[in-house]
Amino acid sequence: MGDKAHAHPGAAGGVPAAGHPSAVRNVVLVGPSGSGKTTLVEALALTAGALNRAGRVEDGATVSDYDEIEQRRRRSVQLSLVPVAWDGCKINLLDTPGYADFVGELRAGLRAADAALFVVSAAQEAQSVAATTRAAWEECALVGMPRAIVVTHLDTARTSFDDMTRICAENFGGDDPDAVLPLYLPVPGPEGADGHAPLTGLTGLLSRRILDYSSGERAELPPAPDQEEPLRAARDRLIEGIIAESEDESLMDRYLDGEDIDVATLIADLERAVARGSFHPVLTAAPAAEGARQGIGTVELLELITRGFPTPLERTPPVVTTPSGKPRPAPVCDPDGPLVAEVVKTSSDPYVGRVSLVRVFSGTLRPDDSVHLCGHGLDATGHAPRPCHEAELRVGALTSPFGRRQNALDRCVAGDLACVARLGEAETGDTLSPSDDPVLIEPWSTPDPLLPLAVRAHGKADEDKLSQGLARLVAEDPTLRLEQNPDTGQVVLWCLGEAHQEVALERLRSRYGVQVDAEPHRVPLRETFAGRAAGRGRHVKQSGGHGQFAICEIEVEPLPPGSGIEFVDKVVGGAVPRQFIPSVEKGVRAQAAKGLSAGHPLVDVRVTLLDGKAHSVDSSDAAFQTAGALALREAAAESRIRLLEPVCEVSVLVPDDYVGPVMSDLSGRRGRVVGTEQGAGGRTLVRAEVPEIEVGRYAVDLRSLSHGTGRFDRVYARHEPMPPQIADRVRAEGADGSPGA
Repeated sequence: MGDKAHAHPGAAGGVPAAGHPSAVRNVVLVGPSGSGKTTLVEALALTAGALNRAGRVEDGATVSDYDEIEQRRRRSVQLSLVPVAWDGCKINLLDTPGYADFVGELRAGLRAADAALFVVSAAQEAQSVAATTRAAWEECALVGMPRAIVVTHLDTARTSFDDMTRICAENFGGDDPDAVLPLYLPVPGPEGADGHAPLTGLTGLLSRRILDYSSGERAELPPAPDQEEPLRAARDRLIEGIIAESEDESLMDRYLDGEDIDVATLIADLERAVARGSFHPVLTAAPAAEGARQGIGTVELLELITRGFPTPLERTPPVVTTPSGKPRPAPVCDPDGPLVAEVVKTSSDPYVGRVSLVRVFSGTLRPDDSVHLCGHGLDATGHAPRPCHEAELRVGALTSPFGRRQNALDRCVAGDLACVARLGEAETGDTLSPSDDPVLIEPWSTPDPLLPLAVRAHGKADEDKLSQGLARLVAEDPTLRLEQNPDTGQVVLWCLGEAHQEVALERLRSRYGVQVDAEPHRVPLRETFAGRAAGRGRHVKQSGGHGQFAICEIEVEPLPPGSGIEFVDKVVGGAVPRQFIPSVEKGVRAQAAKGLSAGHPLVDVRVTLLDGKAHSVDSSDAAFQTAGALALREAAAESRIRLLEPVCEVSVLVPDDYVGPVMSDLSGRRGRVVGTEQGAGGRTLVRAEVPEIEVGRYAVDLRSLSHGTGRFDRVYARHEPMPPQIADRVRAEGADGSPGA
């Protein structure tokens, strides 16, 4: 930030282990898909000496060599770590996916990092700040995480740097737009035939120097006369913004009195303001030209990271408890303290198996250490917590990743990140701690997956591997939820969006060798009687030897919702022997579970046994069970059977501009809007009751309707009668309960 290059690159593709937390910087890159995050990581790695030419390490791997899914899709779908060395520091660059479906990877990156670079493309939409990016900014603001903004693609965009700075201030500045200001101004070169002007350098506002990259090497030059006036105006505003955040209250008075504030003082105040998250500098960057060793703005970014971003020592530690939930003191970022580490990401490698990316918050992790693994579990539906899973493990080899390479480490100190292979059955979010004093880190929040994907094994060979493959998939990705629906019998993988679904299926196939077929998701419907009805069950057979004889007469009447099935015995005179009355009830309940009209369970009825007949020899338990089922079916044939569908309570949070379209859309889904609440930040919470059949794809539709700015959650409320015309269509379509799926 003092506009002076002083690189200390590591060996190409390899960075030594950090010796102390003060020498570590953990930085997460946040931005929409296509903003240039991965390209920026490669440019920073090239400048720091981790790459020997653009995008390549010595063995030919690139920092973006993640897996075949990402190569095929040409976009990141998972968190990746690229460590580089600069100015005596180890910088862990955490590249996150920009697509909304993979926000779980973004949350993991935010957990592992101590500061964030928000990457905004000048070539994308005019506002160019996606809803997920603004949401991530707000999350960082809540915890006081330091943030800086990097503008990319200026050389190919029609939007100027001044416009982009204004857009960033409007989206990120909140009540204080002067907290979002540029440190450097881009210097455009001659305009090309395509009308675009490539960047040739930067103007340092504090140093008043031009940093010229046109020769392929970074050189300092004085500004030209025509650059003096715009430089002075931007510099004055920057100085005022820095002084406003200064802890020295006399500085503003001295500046207003005309005193020329020393640049070293301004830089020191700037670094402190950035580190505590109250000032957010705007920078620009461009990849290195062919043959050049430095990208434009990359040296300045690395200086900002090492000098302005905080060390792990300054981070507020996560909350920890005992495995049973009792509070424990917060961990201290001390390499000599007790071990507290967290698995922030889990992935599978075809050669080494499961690989865990671990952030160490306290202590030092070494190969062959014995540790206690403890994690938060979920029940079969993925909702309610179950007792934590725990295990005693021995740590294997520690490595630092770079593309496809894994460089061995002898330790990982507090504040640093490392990969651990074969860490038992470790899952994302698990805690590593001493065996004699285990603790559990409070989990980070993840969005609830609300888009269902029903799957079945493609063939017999896949059936044996399906459950294990799905379990591993869910262990890697906390934003996936696995459900074995007891009503429909379907295996359902709940995802965040369509891209999330596609990647999950591809990983099942490519990583675990499981071929699956997707099928329409079925909603658990119910059946009930619309009115009173009577039925007679007659089961009389004689075919030599012991015969079968059972006759029973029943009456069925509907009950209020939620009543279940009530069985009443009103037999008089012993027409049905006492020992066979439970048999009739068992037969009735068995038939009710199978359904009567469309194969869905029968609920909310009272079945009254009125009369019957028995034979002293041929009557049996099985015969009266069959008679009870036949009687219920006959009663159903004489009455109208009503289909009941599940209704959800849906809460939709959207900006005020989208409230009207959202309410109209919910009404079109047979929803009943029950109220609205004004939320913070110009957002409104819309509450409605909507049939579950109508919200199967709502996660996708709401994203389209609100341009990615809306989110929702839903909970089951009750079953209600389905409209006759829809019920008839469901019966005609085979009662799958998902019209239009």
